[in-house]
Amino acid sequence: MWKKFVRIAFRVFLWFLGISIGMVVLFKFVPVPLTPLMITRAIEMKLDGKEMVCNHDWVPLEEISNNLQKAVIASEDGTFLTHHGFDFIAMKMALKNNQKGKKIKGGSTISQQTAKNVFLWQGRSYIRKGFEAYFTVLIELIWGKERIMEVYLNSIEMGDGIYGAQAATEYWYRKGAASLTPREAAGIAAILPNPRKYKATNSTVYINKRKGRIVKAMRHLGKIEY
Repeated sequence: MWKKFVRIAFRVFLWFLGISIGMVVLFKFVPVPLTPLMITRAIEMKLDGKEMVCNHDWVPLEEISNNLQKAVIASEDGTFLTHHGFDFIAMKMALKNNQKGKKIKGGSTISQQTAKNVFLWQGRSYIRKGFEAYFTVLIELIWGKERIMEVYLNSIEMGDGIYGAQAATEYWYRKGAASLTPREAAGIAAILPNPRKYKATNSTVYINKRKGRIVKAMRHLGKIEY
């Protein structure tokens, strides 16, 4: 009985490895059409009696302003270009402050957020975090930084029912993602912690202060090159 269980578990493990690696390889070359979060949000809208909206328009990285790339690095993951998927110092600080009951920014990198958004469900369980770490390692090895940034900027939530840089720029600024100014890019980056609550335009005092801090941090970053 035990040997049979081990054989089945091993086969499941091999299938999981094959499928997961295959998906990562596929999305290295093919645009990500839909994410679990997009599906979840659409279901939530339906249950709330709202019109299901999923505004998502994939564009290549060269059509996304370098200002937005700098803005998300400045606001979300300052060591993105140098780490290998994880910022252990940020994770340690987040854990330490969470234990003290302080509410601070978490320690997830852009790579981790991308892995979570593209391949996994939402939540904070240790099981999901384990899968997140696994997919983070895969995309760092197989995709590289440029592709991770491209997928990240094309798939993350940037407003209520708004996903990706092109859709967000059209929604908030009525223009294309390639022409974002530093302040406009900072506006989108500033709302990422809660894009359904905050607004990139006509923002609250809190978001305007975040924009200012992000713009200031962006000045210390040169042109992003991968």
